[in-house]
Amino acid sequence: MPSSFHTVALIGKPDAERISETITQIHQHLAGQHYRVLVERSCAGFLPLKVEACSLEDLGRLCQVAIVVGGDGTLLTTARLLVDKDIPLIGVNLGRLGFLVDISPEEVQARLDAILSGDYQLEERPFLHAQVLRDGAVLHDQTAVNEIVIHSWNATSMIEIETSIDGAFLNSQRSDGLIVSTPTGSTAYALSAGGPILHPGLNALVLAPINPHTLTNRPIVISGDSVIEIAFRPSKQFQAQVVCDNVSLPDVALSDRLRIAKHPRTFRMLHPVDYDFFAILRRKLNWSSGNRT
Repeated sequence: MPSSFHTVALIGKPDAERISETITQIHQHLAGQHYRVLVERSCAGFLPLKVEACSLEDLGRLCQVAIVVGGDGTLLTTARLLVDKDIPLIGVNLGRLGFLVDISPEEVQARLDAILSGDYQLEERPFLHAQVLRDGAVLHDQTAVNEIVIHSWNATSMIEIETSIDGAFLNSQRSDGLIVSTPTGSTAYALSAGGPILHPGLNALVLAPINPHTLTNRPIVISGDSVIEIAFRPSKQFQAQVVCDNVSLPDVALSDRLRIAKHPRTFRMLHPVDYDFFAILRRKLNWSSGNRT
């Protein structure tokens, strides 16, 4: 057993189907192999045995790796909350789509044995960092793994946005909003807005308008090192909101500016050695049906 993985965090989505069965199986299997397993406090009650329960903060301080049981959303939330801890994550899928959580409960024991013994693919993915600026001061800031979305509160009213990239004016648009997506998020909301799928190894970002008034306003791919600045133009019923993954920032004022850039930290994922991003796309998006699996 490698000394780097002697203490393992076990984190789950409390309301997921099969959560009790799956985390109990994982805990018993790892504890039987003499790993120290610490369970996130909200999930500890799902195990029919006495366990070491910890807060997420303590898990980030004490563990060398975290096993996240749930769906992609659970893994995204965990990654964002542990952004400053630099702990690699392993995803066990109890959700539906599962682009990130790539280990099924049926194969979890063998997959975890291989990964924790050092047989894995290491992948690093970027965070985004959003700041809401008011009168030059930072009013709110938040991180995101998938995307940062600026959208209108009012379903019957568009907002007007001015976007600059690295200080150069890109465009102004009237739309329901704008999605700024990482490669990770390119298979999420940005995809439904007509954006391209980016390979997770690319250093790039997608800007995808949401229902733009001008049909020639299309998604654009820019450098992942770019700094994006967004300002708002006056409109009759200005009501805008900024959402970082599933975290909503407080109401945004017309005079506020939004600054979005890559976060200095990344989050690390440990995949099985046969992890194949293109195979996941084929399976999840039902590509090449009837030809190859």
